[in-house]
Amino acid sequence: MGHDHDHGGGHGHSHGFGAHALEARREDSRKRLIVALAINVVMLLAEAIGGVITGSLAVLADAGHLLSDVGSIVLALIAARLAARPASGRRTFGYQRSEVLAALVNGLTLVAVSVFIGVEAIGRFSDPPTIDGGGVLALGIFGLIGNAVATIYLARGERDDMNLEGVIRHSFADALGSLGVVVAGAVVLAGGSDIVDPIVGLLIALLVLLSSWRLLKEPFDVLMEAAPEGIDVDTMGAHICEVPGVRSVHDLHVWTVTAGFPALAAHVVVARGADRDRIRQQLEMELGASFGIEHTTLQMEEEAEGGLLSVENAAKLQ
Repeated sequence: MGHDHDHGGGHGHSHGFGAHALEARREDSRKRLIVALAINVVMLLAEAIGGVITGSLAVLADAGHLLSDVGSIVLALIAARLAARPASGRRTFGYQRSEVLAALVNGLTLVAVSVFIGVEAIGRFSDPPTIDGGGVLALGIFGLIGNAVATIYLARGERDDMNLEGVIRHSFADALGSLGVVVAGAVVLAGGSDIVDPIVGLLIALLVLLSSWRLLKEPFDVLMEAAPEGIDVDTMGAHICEVPGVRSVHDLHVWTVTAGFPALAAHVVVARGADRDRIRQQLEMELGASFGIEHTTLQMEEEAEGGLLSVENAAKLQ
């Protein structure tokens, strides 16, 4: 489980968190982000120029989302670089939460982009401009292929990486947006009404807005120090109390430092005369095996003499 520290009064701290695994994950994500950045820059230039030439809002909307993609990837790369910096001074966890902040900023950017596209689309319904259907179709196919390649390549990385996941969602929404551009170009080329262009633009705006939800929720949960997704704190407390010698647990807190780095702190009351170091080590093993938590801070307390403490073999959570 890594190395443990015993601090006099029964305080145990374990941080067997795999630093090397985290570093390897970040390096893999960095390489994938650089490739995705190159693809998105090429598509952005093509769609920005093509959108102006064809007069298509759908293409310009997709280009706007691509611009936010480029910004999100650059932000993700900066955050990954900061997160890799070692802890020092007052920043005892280093800059690891920079990844979480980057994901939150990316989510807010998606909301802003969707609102802007939506307003533009609504404004065009009353007087939709004439667009070049063939040019729009060609740009849509180009964007769809590029976004599909970028999304698939990114998705093969570590999906627990919140920073990478934010960029993947940008890229996937872009792929669907490009599909909408293809539909708009095909309809206009087939003799359909030009109003299909602002309709597709509005649908892309809604799509972008929906894709921002997880990017807002997950970083917010981390910053509010909510328990990691999939961990039931009540069940964990009961599991701790099942270890022989444990009487109760209180001040149990479980949170996420950054993606893939859950942590736990708790006060554990043990039977009088029990081997607190042995119980602590067993708890650390149990928490790692059953809940995937290897960064633990456990304050071991001996139960008080009769009447001073209500002894229950159940979790007392605060």
